[in-house]
Amino acid sequence: MRREVLVNGEKLTVEMHRNSPDWAYYVEERDARGTASILPTEAGVYSVLMDGKSYQARVFRSHGALQVSIGGITHTVEIVDPREIRRGANAMGGEGRQTLAAPMPGKVVKVLAKPGDAVEAGQGIVVVEAMKMQNEMKASRAGKVLSISAVEGSTVNAGDVLAVVE
Repeated sequence: MRREVLVNGEKLTVEMHRNSPDWAYYVEERDARGTASILPTEAGVYSVLMDGKSYQARVFRSHGALQVSIGGITHTVEIVDPREIRRGANAMGGEGRQTLAAPMPGKVVKVLAKPGDAVEAGQGIVVVEAMKMQNEMKASRAGKVLSISAVEGSTVNAGDVLAVVE
């Protein structure tokens, strides 16, 4: 999986491949590669063993941004997903269909709306748990739920359509 990531405003291209239970990574701009073992220890806290060094990472959202605290230093992290940019551009028009898709592989833990429901901008539609974090998929604008393909308890792949709002 290759992603553009902004870390404290610096754009990095990161390639990661799961080699269970570890991850192999490559950071293009730094020509850095290695392996990392990432295990959840409690909600929002991860034990990270990376290149022979052990870290504790606390992950939380603040003002809509992902914050990762390691060794008392907090980093702002944003994963740039081109699918989100395209979806966001389509959603900004205020008309047409909005397709809510799973951002990464995970499990549907809650379906918050049903077909025919009227929803407001920012209202949650489906909650997906991935890597021990719950992500609420929200309507980007007011509309009506046309379909829900997400089923509580089912697993989803990145890009799977969860719901459609018009």
